[in-house]
Amino acid sequence: MSERQDLYPTRLKTPQDPFPRKDPIVHARNEHRWDGPLDEIALSQYERDGYLWFEGFFPYDRITPFFEELQEMQQDPEIMESERVIKDPNSGAIRSVFEMHRLSARFDHLTRDPRILGMVRQLLGSEVYIHQSRINDKFGFQGSGFQWHSDYETWHAEDGMPRMRAISASLMLTDNNEFNGPLMLIPGSHNHFVPCVGETPAQNWSQSLKAQTLGVPDKDTLAKLAARGGIKAPKGPAGSLLLFECNTLHASNENMSPWPRTNLFFVYNSLDNRLEAPFAAKEPRPEYLANRSRYSPLSMVDDFPELAGQGVARLN
Repeated sequence: MSERQDLYPTRLKTPQDPFPRKDPIVHARNEHRWDGPLDEIALSQYERDGYLWFEGFFPYDRITPFFEELQEMQQDPEIMESERVIKDPNSGAIRSVFEMHRLSARFDHLTRDPRILGMVRQLLGSEVYIHQSRINDKFGFQGSGFQWHSDYETWHAEDGMPRMRAISASLMLTDNNEFNGPLMLIPGSHNHFVPCVGETPAQNWSQSLKAQTLGVPDKDTLAKLAARGGIKAPKGPAGSLLLFECNTLHASNENMSPWPRTNLFFVYNSLDNRLEAPFAAKEPRPEYLANRSRYSPLSMVDDFPELAGQGVARLN
């Protein structure tokens, strides 16, 4: 049996220069490029910057129930004691809750919203499934930041995602402003893959989800990419939506304000890009971090379920 080809080697012993990506950015090709809600202006912007920003994508009253349901989850001992919940290394408060679409019917329906799913299918040029879902929480005065990184580097190295054919949809459940640690991106950074140095230790996820030190580009490379593309921090009210390409470098600062910053993330992966064995780790990460068993294509759901006042509706 021939050894599989690794197009994006990383977690190396010695540094290697960034190199151009080997995958398209918009995967729908030729006459199918316009099979979706995005026009040529939006498609070109996504290809250039590696993200799209939609301020006020959902009205506030459509978002409030999601935030209320998250607070309800925080009062559920079974959820809070599960391995899906990651605590902040400094404050001990919630940092992330993973597999949100499996915990809640409301969140599951959100992944199937026609407007979001239509854009994702168009950009990825295929049917899609959820690779990962999570909520990132930053409480006022205590939410720690996230180091600069490409999600794809981790998904490739530790999950076995073969190609750059995935998108993160980040929905703001609270206002994101310049004071509460908004997500920052380096426009254009998705055009190059940045190999990282350092062997992946066993069960690296148990530490990296609290404070990432491995799979982080070196400062000189970050400085060069930022000098070329700048740094953008999309800011807006609750209900705003950010779509960003899986290889776009991003980070966030600590929340030094009294206001919380809570963002919901859904990672859509192409059905043609299913996970293999990890490319730079001895074992794959757990299922709640990297879905490798439920590959049914997502179907569109027009309306959110009416679950207010009924508690968290968990899914199997």
